[in-house]
Amino acid sequence: MSPHLPSTTLRPSQIWASARRVGVARPSRGSARNYARVAPAARPSPRTVGSPFDVAVIGGGITGLCAAYSACLYSGEQLRVMLYESSDRLGGWINTKHVDVGSGAAVFETGPRSLRPQGVSALYTSDLIQCLSIDKDVLTTPKTFPGARNRFVYYPDHLVPLPGPGRPFMRSISDLLFEPAFTGLFGALAGECFRPPRPPELLDESVGSFISRRFSPHMADNLVSAFVHGVYAGDLYKLSMRSLAPFFWRQETKHGSIVKGLLDTSATSMNVSRRDYNVLKHVREDGGFPFSAYRHASQLSFRHGIGWLTQNLERKLKSDDNCVVRTGSKVTSIQYDESTQAINVVSNNQRRAFRHVICTVPGKVFSSMVNPNIPQLAEIPSVSVMVVNLHYHDPNLLPVQGFGYLIPRSIPMKQNPERALGVVFDSDAIIGQDTASGTKVTVILGGHWWDEWPVYPDEEEAASMARAVLLRHLNITAEPTAIHVSLQRDCIPQYTVGHFDRLAAAHDYVSDRFHGRLTLAGSSYNGVSVNDCIRAGVDAAHGVKAPGPRKPTGLESALDESDWVTIPIPTAG
Repeated sequence: MSPHLPSTTLRPSQIWASARRVGVARPSRGSARNYARVAPAARPSPRTVGSPFDVAVIGGGITGLCAAYSACLYSGEQLRVMLYESSDRLGGWINTKHVDVGSGAAVFETGPRSLRPQGVSALYTSDLIQCLSIDKDVLTTPKTFPGARNRFVYYPDHLVPLPGPGRPFMRSISDLLFEPAFTGLFGALAGECFRPPRPPELLDESVGSFISRRFSPHMADNLVSAFVHGVYAGDLYKLSMRSLAPFFWRQETKHGSIVKGLLDTSATSMNVSRRDYNVLKHVREDGGFPFSAYRHASQLSFRHGIGWLTQNLERKLKSDDNCVVRTGSKVTSIQYDESTQAINVVSNNQRRAFRHVICTVPGKVFSSMVNPNIPQLAEIPSVSVMVVNLHYHDPNLLPVQGFGYLIPRSIPMKQNPERALGVVFDSDAIIGQDTASGTKVTVILGGHWWDEWPVYPDEEEAASMARAVLLRHLNITAEPTAIHVSLQRDCIPQYTVGHFDRLAAAHDYVSDRFHGRLTLAGSSYNGVSVNDCIRAGVDAAHGVKAPGPRKPTGLESALDESDWVTIPIPTAG
């Protein structure tokens, strides 16, 4: 019998106070020069400092900020928290720039640029927005706007509209029949239910292998690879299907076919993971779905950019006596002390003892902090992307309106020698941020395409490459009024084949080695989106307050990923 969620009138919930979870990075590519090994100079032993703090949060990105905020400011017992950040600023990959373009200012996002108000993790984000009292600053893109309705792929030498509500039905049918990007799509979909299921000994496979096997290689290379470029900047023939799309992986496991599984699903119910079900159950019990206010939006941001979210978190933390924020403080060691049953954290040659540690840095970085290292986490690779923001004076520069376009792996080299991943039409995607009129776009370069490049382009080269992409694909010849280039090195973790198995092994190691006093959170483990990272930080803080001496490691999702629940489809009203 399927669990049933109690029916309630929808209103904002207190998910931060009620949601509870019961619970490999690639080495940096430097130049090809060889360096001799030099014995490091002797360092003095770390000085032990008395610590009145309960929790250390390591990493000042969005996950760490949310973990610290939830732990020391918001729910239940207040905890004394020390937040360590190795750089001189907080916010991590979220970084908004306000650039003077002559007639006003333009908002350039060098990292994430918007939030999606869909999915369970978005509930955490909605409640955070309300708790910070910044809901008045939210900008939404309604689902009826071109920035939400029109999305494209570039194949093989022109923009191809994707079927959707912004496209007339007959035009969509014509595109599906005659556009080369969709060649064989109908046959691939119709034949999927007749293909044999995967052998039981196949415990994971790449996204590309799965789509090619269940549908067709053409669909994998021309369509799915474009989506993977847009979200993960990764190679679909390396990324794990079981980790990135567990719902579809489970459909084949249970029904032998994705299409059969979808046809077997009731129109009034849906399947969710046990992890998501626990959150939805608590939200229902507390009164409803806080994101219902944004249910007509496809995405949202803030008037001052997505950085407004992290700036307000930083302001809250620095104004609270329960939290101390230390920037420029790189953590070099995390060790469990058997005698005191505390965790010693070493930073700037000072050692402090904490009752619990929440570590939000990439898995590879965390692995280097413990001795011996954790090989399963050191094996989580990541990719780097070059983000080029451009502003033009002409507000009607783009040949089409829409969110932008993605570039699949199958595009001919002559059409993409720069190895761009996609282009975002920022002027259409989020409206209302800029004080200057004009056209604003972002060209995203690199990702897995640049994995083997010995050196990356400098700012001038990257700007030229971005303009070459816009000229070739969109025939934009105008001079931009402003350009901003930023290299985001190792910014997106890659969940390669075997990711869940590596997390399960790391869970056992962390639980045993740190005796339930260390929790891992962040984009290396359970999702790379901003919503996922916010959720991970909040869950980690609630885990610290869970009863019992042993707390969640943050990797429990890898242990019960096959446990799914059928529930009625939530409705807003």
